[in-house]
Amino acid sequence: MGVGAPVNVLLVGKGAREHAIAWKLKQSPLLRELYVAPGNAGTAAIAKNVPIPVTDVPALLKFAAENKIDFTIVGPEAPLALGVVDAFQKAGRSIFGPTKAAAQLETSKSFAKGVMLRSGVPTAQAKTFTDFAAARDYVAAVEPPIVVKADGLAEGKGVVVAETRDEATAALKQQMVDRQFGAAGEKVLIEEFLQGREVSVFGIVDGQSVSSLVAACDHKRVGDGDTGPNTGGMGTFSPPSRMLWNPEVADRVLKSVFRPVAKAMCDLGTPYRGILYAGIMMTGLGPKVYEFNARFGDPEAQVIIPRLKTDLLNVMISAAKGDLGNITLEWDPSPCVGVVVASGGYPGKYPTGFPITGLDKTDTDVMVFHAGTKPMPDGTVVTDGGRVLTVTAIGDSHEAARSKAYDNARRISFTGNFYRNDIAAKV
Repeated sequence: MGVGAPVNVLLVGKGAREHAIAWKLKQSPLLRELYVAPGNAGTAAIAKNVPIPVTDVPALLKFAAENKIDFTIVGPEAPLALGVVDAFQKAGRSIFGPTKAAAQLETSKSFAKGVMLRSGVPTAQAKTFTDFAAARDYVAAVEPPIVVKADGLAEGKGVVVAETRDEATAALKQQMVDRQFGAAGEKVLIEEFLQGREVSVFGIVDGQSVSSLVAACDHKRVGDGDTGPNTGGMGTFSPPSRMLWNPEVADRVLKSVFRPVAKAMCDLGTPYRGILYAGIMMTGLGPKVYEFNARFGDPEAQVIIPRLKTDLLNVMISAAKGDLGNITLEWDPSPCVGVVVASGGYPGKYPTGFPITGLDKTDTDVMVFHAGTKPMPDGTVVTDGGRVLTVTAIGDSHEAARSKAYDNARRISFTGNFYRNDIAAKV
């Protein structure tokens, strides 16, 4: 497969992140046919949905072989953790994403910490434990606040910032003894608490080369004013303020984080190819990494991808081939804001199956990226998840983009729907 020839693409995933990727792929002159497995109502409108779960690697591989798929793109972390990239590569099929070994930067926090420490990446001090009593004794000797992290994947819920030693001990018990997150809690990290503003930073890596970086800020708490429990993300904006993110900071993060990690992964014999997402805390001592993810964030992708001027499909094909060095990613400097519309009860239990109205009432220059939605035979769209939609708008300023996103979010309705009212209010 050479860059320039039209390709059939299989995109793995079902969230708003994947709808945003699909939306961008559809703009590429390199695209012939686009399939999304399993997709949602949004992807169904622009591509062909395939009813295969993201974790069914054999079925994904079989579909790719039988439908002459030239290139596969992996959206979420679960199939990466299962080794979908390894399986496709073993079968001689081109795919974008890190191997199972390389994806350990996300799937094992202790692995990621080791890579960072060996390559001099600025990060929080941490100790790793597999024994509950030893971890409990360590907590008793350190000053709170204390960060307790399950080593493995825990759907974004395996990190506890404990204000007291008792809270930290309770978190250790939940993870290590009660196995709240199953095998993910067999090993835990106890980290120092980093004070500062969080920034999500993304780059594309082809093994050796790293693209220019782009950043966004996410709102994790369910309620206005950052109140209530953590969620998968209630909204986001890009770029951050120039106080937090500017060309000088981007260059510093590229040189002190992304390039050393790419080199370290090559030195380990597990070159990293795919999206690399660094969760960075802007501390008084400069940027420090608190986590890595092996894919685009969600909802960050929904505000980053609309700002990308470069052909995303061409970039991904080049990265998968290890040939990213000759491509320059261009970004629209205009701010982009995304507001997540969620089901009543989220992030706890919530009902689904409610018809969604107003999707045809949004402005043509506003993107409505679907997540928890399902198309019905009669043409209606119903809710099918906790985070249902991300309403995304670009403007001349953060406030203009924010105003446009909220104006359009108000036009969409379903039983119990809600959203935060302060996304990007304090950039």
